[in-house]
Amino acid sequence: MPSEFTITRQGEFHETDMSGIMHFSNFFKWMESCEVAFYRTLNLPLISFTPGQVAGWPRVSASCQYLAPLRFNDVAEVKLYVKAVGVHSVTYVFQIRKEKKLAALGEMKAVCVTVDDRGEMAAQPLAPAIRELFQVASESAWMVP
Repeated sequence: MPSEFTITRQGEFHETDMSGIMHFSNFFKWMESCEVAFYRTLNLPLISFTPGQVAGWPRVSASCQYLAPLRFNDVAEVKLYVKAVGVHSVTYVFQIRKEKKLAALGEMKAVCVTVDDRGEMAAQPLAPAIRELFQVASESAWMVP
């Protein structure tokens, strides 16, 4: 039952603007890459096309505070913390750091859904087996002073 997970990323040229600074939208992609890697370690699919199973985890909210620029070739650590586990959802806090300096602080909430017979998504309560995979991190772990 992990409460946190970390990956390392290097800024790619295509992720930057003409001044060599990473475009703001790519911070969300990095957060999502960390989430995907986290789910892989849990052996939990993000998307399933099997009827009656979890179909996906769409986002219902996402935010990011930009605190320091990242540039082409910068190496950064992307750390995910499980902030909350709800009836239907999981909320994460992300810290993106370059050389231990906080570059961005993000948050994302994803809802567990299935697809009904009409093809419509419907939130579903987290199954006990899924709920067991997540442990909420202590606030002191992810809270930035």
